[in-house]
Amino acid sequence: MNVMHGEYKMPGGKLVVADLDVEGGLLRSPRISGDFFLEPDEALEAINAALDGLPAALEARDIAARIERRLPPSTLMLGVSAEAVAIAVRRAVTRASDWRDHQWRLVREGPQDPALHMALDQVLAEEVGAGRRPPTLRVWEWASPAVIIGSFQSLRNEVDAEGAARHGIQVVRRISGGGAMFVEPGNTITYSLYAPESLVAGMSFAESYAFLDDWVLGALGELGITTWYQPLNDIASDQGKIGGAAQKRLAAGAVLHHVTMAYDIDAGKMLQVLRIGREKLSGKGIASANKRVDPLRRQTGLPREEIIERMIGHFRGRYGLVPGPIEDGELRAAEKLAAEKFETAEWTARVP
Repeated sequence: MNVMHGEYKMPGGKLVVADLDVEGGLLRSPRISGDFFLEPDEALEAINAALDGLPAALEARDIAARIERRLPPSTLMLGVSAEAVAIAVRRAVTRASDWRDHQWRLVREGPQDPALHMALDQVLAEEVGAGRRPPTLRVWEWASPAVIIGSFQSLRNEVDAEGAARHGIQVVRRISGGGAMFVEPGNTITYSLYAPESLVAGMSFAESYAFLDDWVLGALGELGITTWYQPLNDIASDQGKIGGAAQKRLAAGAVLHHVTMAYDIDAGKMLQVLRIGREKLSGKGIASANKRVDPLRRQTGLPREEIIERMIGHFRGRYGLVPGPIEDGELRAAEKLAAEKFETAEWTARVP
């Protein structure tokens, strides 16, 4: 009998651990533990009993529903939920990896062209999926202003071409879904995670967003900003939205997860370039745009570089992190991909 082990730290909550066996396709001898709070004591026994004998192939939402039906009346759960237990169980069954099972690499390069950034995301994710590069955190630097639209967005619906041309802003399309991003050098903090799919095994797309960015919420908390994940993909504070995430699962067996946060923002220029910004803020004016996207500069009073260094330090403290520069072969592959795909009108306007 091979005991399966899964862990899940609930965003904003505590660690949940699941140890169990699988016999004949059914969960057996489940043992849930963790540093959470649960009352009454009998609730833990009820959770284990609810899990015992369940089909091992059940999705997390179905496992959570079974747990909730078996909990004693007036059960108090702090730092844990039925959903968190279910995800820990799924991660045990799928033999998910943990952050510290991997040797994380840090990529910090000089400013690069927007299209090259798009290509690097694809190339580095594919390299991680193929096992040729360890899981990696990459912090971006922008060589020029840009609008980055999601893989499935309409170019003409999202971007005012005249406004973009007037301000010298390049428009590029990324491989992940989600909404448009307006970036200027020095005004944004952008990072990407390239990880094997095992890190998010047992999780839905929605669940993995908060899981992959829990570290940055912790880093921002150390800077005095109380943040949370606003489903599906926004990092929010009581002062307004700070940033947004996007994700792509690659056939190569990797997950690409990237985030752009506003350090500062020229809201007037943004509204001249992004059509969607006008619709969301119609009748509210530029002051409302500044309120909706609340820059980290105002909330922290810190230089952008210091915020980035504090974020990297927090990640290193949690999971370990050593330098792992972009290899020459990776850069050549990305330059070729940028020229043949991300700089072309065919790709950028693939959804006109």
